[in-house]
Amino acid sequence: MKQTRPKALISWSSGKDSAFALHEVRRAGEFDVVGAVTTVTETFGRVSIHGVRQEILQAQCEAAGLPLRTVPIPYPCPNAIYEARMAEAVARAVQEGITHMIFGDLFLADIKAYREQKLAGTGITPVFPLWLRPTLPLAHAMIASGMEAHLATVDLKKLPAQFAGRKFDSRLLDDLPEGVDPCGENGEFHTCVVAGPIFSHRIPVTCGERVERDGYGYCDLVLNDNRRVGKANGSRECAPDDKLRVPTKPSRFFGMVGTAQRAPLPTLRDTADSTPAAPVASGPWRQ
Repeated sequence: MKQTRPKALISWSSGKDSAFALHEVRRAGEFDVVGAVTTVTETFGRVSIHGVRQEILQAQCEAAGLPLRTVPIPYPCPNAIYEARMAEAVARAVQEGITHMIFGDLFLADIKAYREQKLAGTGITPVFPLWLRPTLPLAHAMIASGMEAHLATVDLKKLPAQFAGRKFDSRLLDDLPEGVDPCGENGEFHTCVVAGPIFSHRIPVTCGERVERDGYGYCDLVLNDNRRVGKANGSRECAPDDKLRVPTKPSRFFGMVGTAQRAPLPTLRDTADSTPAAPVASGPWRQ
């Protein structure tokens, strides 16, 4: 009789680390990954911290064959509300017989310890398949696997604004300034995966408007279902000389809070993960 594998959820950020963690877990075959859990800032309809549109998130999970479990958080969101909603999601998972949650953390020990602390006694065991893998070889392994991603958010203290929208590839790794982690594990950048071995097909996106706000540069990746925009593969990299503007009035993709019909991209300060009450800057479920 075939032995039943433990059921697991992947903590899914829309980015490369969680995507490659899923790839490695599926290759090992130890767990039955039955869903993806993602915090979404409900005011904006975007993935917390990464700023990726919810329709792209849904398309990713469909391509990965994973039911999506969104955990909506308000804006602004006190850390107590954030943790309470995540605790509810964990409790529901336990009731469904799920015993593990997979994270894409690489080397930040305080984040790992916080996750372990929050999950202790819940019935969910955290799994860290990429833990302490050297990040430059890991970045090259991600690229070699066929994974394709764009930089959705960049910290302007660490990277020039023109990096927003660029593809995560060997050329980008060569261009990273000294001191920037090749996987952006210190928050230098966050990504959105559009293709790779975990997907049944490429996610067709185009690189839309780019803005600079609150110390971060954003590229608005837009789902291109009919593939009328961009290259034949459905994606386009922002050119280095694309104008990056500081928004002062509502626009088609990015509006200022309280004035636009379409909500702005969240910044790190828009999420519970960055509230001062959190023991670490990213919170327990940063993906």
